[in-house]
Amino acid sequence: GYNLRHPTFKDKRVRQAITAAINKDELIQGVLFGMGQKANGPMIPGRWAHNPQVKDLPFDPAYARKLLAEAGWVPGSDDFLHKDGKPLRFTILTNQGNQQRLMTAQIIQQRLKQVGIDVRIRIVEWAAFLKEFIDKGNFEVVLLAWLTSQDPDMYDIWHSSKTKPGELNFIGYNNPEVDRLLEEGRSTFDIEKRKKAYFRIQEILADEQPYTFLYVPDALPVVSSRIRGIDPAPAGIGHNLIKWYVPKQEQRY
Repeated sequence: GYNLRHPTFKDKRVRQAITAAINKDELIQGVLFGMGQKANGPMIPGRWAHNPQVKDLPFDPAYARKLLAEAGWVPGSDDFLHKDGKPLRFTILTNQGNQQRLMTAQIIQQRLKQVGIDVRIRIVEWAAFLKEFIDKGNFEVVLLAWLTSQDPDMYDIWHSSKTKPGELNFIGYNNPEVDRLLEEGRSTFDIEKRKKAYFRIQEILADEQPYTFLYVPDALPVVSSRIRGIDPAPAGIGHNLIKWYVPKQEQRY
């Protein structure tokens, strides 16, 4: 997620370029051992609100360099890009104790270096991470994950009214059309109307790239083979837990 209050990230071409410079397949193989899929927006594939027509920015370092050049970033003598005498440099902030996020940040760091971006990584203890950095907007780029509910309402994350300290739109995203669509989506029970609103939101976010959406990890629950009645679903295997059972001949006491 990019701090959209920061001058570097106000230009969407910079955000698009960073996304184009990251090999998401490489992350899935190197960090998740192949157990995941690429993300191109805030909706999990397979759920009714996911827009399958939204196209991800493909991994394309040449296109990334082109976008950065259009945004005014030019090569310097130190192998990094510069603009107005300043290098294209930022710090990815993430929380302590999460090896997946650290590995993801390190791989991204190497990929962005190849297109002329100088990336630093900072790991911070969780409580301080939230209180001193996220809640105060004291960061440049943050690496985090969302655990989303079955309902696709994303008002708290993307609405411009939710940018105050301690709220969830901590990157400072503000788009009047997205605000209107979020309000429409949560004000009706009509699934088709909601789907239309959320499909359009995903199109806008794919273009603006306020986040670089990286991957959706697979869930890997383990259950004894004696248990029957399990029904995998987008809600997770525990959604019908009340119907699980063990056949009498396999019960152990």
